[in-house]
Amino acid sequence: TLLREKNQPPVRAEKADDLQPGFVLRLLDEIDYGLVLVNAQGRVQHANHLARHELATGRLLYVDIGGSVCGSSAGLTDQLMEAVLGAVQGRRRLIYLTRNEHTLPVAVIPLTHALEGPSSSVLLVMARQRAGDNLALQMFAREHCLTPTEEAVLRALCDGRAVDEIASQHGVAESTVRTQVRSLRDKTGANGIR
Repeated sequence: TLLREKNQPPVRAEKADDLQPGFVLRLLDEIDYGLVLVNAQGRVQHANHLARHELATGRLLYVDIGGSVCGSSAGLTDQLMEAVLGAVQGRRRLIYLTRNEHTLPVAVIPLTHALEGPSSSVLLVMARQRAGDNLALQMFAREHCLTPTEEAVLRALCDGRAVDEIASQHGVAESTVRTQVRSLRDKTGANGIR
C-alpha cells in the first residue's frame, strides 16, 4: 500500500478563488441548510434556495426593501445585527431566534480569521427546521422508489409521530399505516421503524 501511495500523483484541487461563481452558487443551492451571505451592514449578498424559502415565509427573518436581512420583530433584528457585528470582528456565534411557537437556530460565521482584520462578509447558517422538510428525505424517497403516501408516512415517522397518530392524521386505519411502514422497511432494507 505504501509503495502504491508513493507512486500515485498527488490529488490536485483548484483553489477556491479559481472556481467559477456560477458553479459556487449552484453548489450552495445543493446544501441542505439555509445559507445567507451578508455584508457588515446586514445587506444580503446571496441566499441559497432554502434560505430564500425561509426569508419568504417571514416567520422569523425577512429581507426589507433595502435588501437587508431583518427579524420579524425589532428584538430579533437587534439580536441578529449584534451577532453580525460580532462576526465582522471575527467572533462566531450561535443565536436562537424565537417568536411565538417558531424557533430558528442561526450560526453567524465570519468569513475571515480574527487576526486578518474585520470581515467584509458574514455567513448566516440556518438550522434545519424539521427533519421531514429537508431535501435529503425527498432524495431518499426517490432513490428507494417510495410512493407519495409512503413518503408522507416516512416524513411523519421522522417527525416522531407514532403509527396511531399517523393513521389519525391521514384518516386511515392503523393497519393501513402498518402496511405502509412494512412496505417502507422492505423497500429501504430497514430492520425497524427507528
